[in-house]
Amino acid sequence: MAITADAVKDLRERTGAGMMDCKRALEETDGDVEKAVQLLRDRGMAAAAKKAGRDAREGLVSSYIHTGGRVGVLIEVNCETDFVARTDEFQKLVRDLAIQVAGLAPLYVDVDRIPEEELAAKKAALLADDAVQSKPESIRAKIVDGQLNKWFKDVVLLEQPFRDEDRTVRDLVTEKVATIGENIRVRRFTRYALGEEL
Repeated sequence: MAITADAVKDLRERTGAGMMDCKRALEETDGDVEKAVQLLRDRGMAAAAKKAGRDAREGLVSSYIHTGGRVGVLIEVNCETDFVARTDEFQKLVRDLAIQVAGLAPLYVDVDRIPEEELAAKKAALLADDAVQSKPESIRAKIVDGQLNKWFKDVVLLEQPFRDEDRTVRDLVTEKVATIGENIRVRRFTRYALGEEL
């Protein structure tokens, strides 16, 4: 099957992968765009996994102030080199992440950053819920795990859905690791809302 330049361009816009990678993915999937997207995503995950152990000490500390000045965010996102930190693609990623924090107000970067005592208290509260207690004991743990995963999507930045898309923020960062070619880590953020905690 002949792969058209428009199909390659469309796949590149959807995934951010290189032109030749898009062409190869379309050839391998006989022109099926959805399968090509999944193939590129899988390859990106594998590439990102290889880079995950690499040191990321450069990057950006950036700010975002929402229109009207009622919500502001400071965020630090790390990469491996200052060269990458200065690229438009990396800076756009940092801005997108800051807007995500401003809009959805996560409390933690990743699940492993939730304090143990808070996680234990949340599990205990979910387990003590009447709706859970009314279920057979053999499935209560699964119900609590499902509710915890739902809670993570509210309070953990990397678990949240990115904008109105099917992918999570973690998927977005992983895709950028694959396309930029360096390890990227969201290190920390602080969100300020006018009048909060008064």
